[in-house]
Amino acid sequence: MHTRKSLPLLSVAIGSALLLTTGCFAPGAASGGAGSGDKRIRVVMMQPPRSGLSPLSDDAFKLSRWSTAETLVTLDANGDPRPALAETWRRAGDRAWSFTLRSDVTFHDGSALTAEDVVRSLTKASQAAPKPRILDGVDLTVTAEGDTVTVTTAAADPLLPQRLSSPQLSILAAKAYRGRTVNPVGAGTGAFVLKRVNGTSSATLDRNDDYWGGRPKAAGIDVRFVPDGTARAAALRSGEADIVESVPVSQAALLDEDQITEVPMPRTNTLYLNTRRGAFTDPALRAAARTAIDARPLVDGVYEGRADVADGLLGPAIPWAKERAGRTRPATPANPAGRTVTLGTFTDRAELPEVAAALQQQLQKAGFTVKLEIREYAAIESDALAGKFDAFILSRATVLDSGDPAAYLYSDFASDGSFNLSQLADPSVDKALEKAAKAPAGAARRSAILAAETAVLNTDAAIPMLHERVVQGDAPHVVDSAKDPRERLLVTPGTYVR
Repeated sequence: MHTRKSLPLLSVAIGSALLLTTGCFAPGAASGGAGSGDKRIRVVMMQPPRSGLSPLSDDAFKLSRWSTAETLVTLDANGDPRPALAETWRRAGDRAWSFTLRSDVTFHDGSALTAEDVVRSLTKASQAAPKPRILDGVDLTVTAEGDTVTVTTAAADPLLPQRLSSPQLSILAAKAYRGRTVNPVGAGTGAFVLKRVNGTSSATLDRNDDYWGGRPKAAGIDVRFVPDGTARAAALRSGEADIVESVPVSQAALLDEDQITEVPMPRTNTLYLNTRRGAFTDPALRAAARTAIDARPLVDGVYEGRADVADGLLGPAIPWAKERAGRTRPATPANPAGRTVTLGTFTDRAELPEVAAALQQQLQKAGFTVKLEIREYAAIESDALAGKFDAFILSRATVLDSGDPAAYLYSDFASDGSFNLSQLADPSVDKALEKAAKAPAGAARRSAILAAETAVLNTDAAIPMLHERVVQGDAPHVVDSAKDPRERLLVTPGTYVR
């Protein structure tokens, strides 16, 4: 049980100063009016847009969480596909699926949704460089006939409907596409119309009275981007925000229990080791790092018990992950003998710098010399992807895109994966990942995924430390905000403030 801590005066002062520097809500944005439909929802989010809210980037998940951009299908709690912009779908051959569109959908610019719009959006995504990660290893073509869209893949893809639920494959109006850029302002189909984006500071959305799913309950959404976790929590305490995304665990204890919701989520805090250059090209030194790390102090100390020690890459939010075999060929650790390694992470998730400091101590105790490099995520991502660190700590969602961990495993650990921080190129891992990607849905696929996880763990290219829980802050007057482990939903058509 977590009891509320008293808030030191210094923390109040710091939080207030941070709010002033990061931009609080304007007076006109405050909730007001007698009925639920008269009020706007003030949302504070963690990471600012990194790609101008392009749906072809991770910014797509902001569009999804604001219910402004939509996909052909969505996922239920079990990860099974359910209708969204497509009413029905069926297999149309070994490599093809056909989707029949709803007839009552209009874009925010007033144009009607057509099959040609779907072809355009999905084709733009498939031809993007880099591709959205949900399409790693997937080549597809899209054709239209009447109100039916047919998606054909180069190889059989048993999870294509789930794949098309990724927010990175949102369907936008023709106006969104200009050359190589994609601008979602006023181009979605969702419950809220994206009206304005003020760089990396804020965004404004208004209710879509013509939404095909029914009139949303809130008048609109006013969003502020506040990377500092203390400032986000302070916004909730002070009444400056209605909903706060990703409350740091250090701040959660300072809030009333009825203001926070804690949900086990498919997000793993993992230490990625560079297998291509530096000390960790040696499997024995990777094993030495693995044996040096003790995640329990991280869970109990840094996360204040609001996390779970990791047994593997996939955590308790995936019930069948407990059936794993685990590491089957552990390497024998070597003596680090003072080898110098550079450990990187980012500040956007408040716990990660603390995790880095703890790991520095644990690794140095084991015989490594450890240098830390910590920046904001936007300033460090490109260097991490380029393999410029010996080790990198990342908080990584494992089923974010398709509801299926195979896509995450491929993206992070395949030789040609788009997010391969470990620079891993292991034939046995590639073979296991390929088998998992081709396996049919159900028990066979789950078994193949766990075998691929074991193949990755055997390399020690990634050392899973803990599984996070999402801590979301809601003011007491917020009704029916989404608590989504996949971080796809936040404000829905049914969300409002009293």
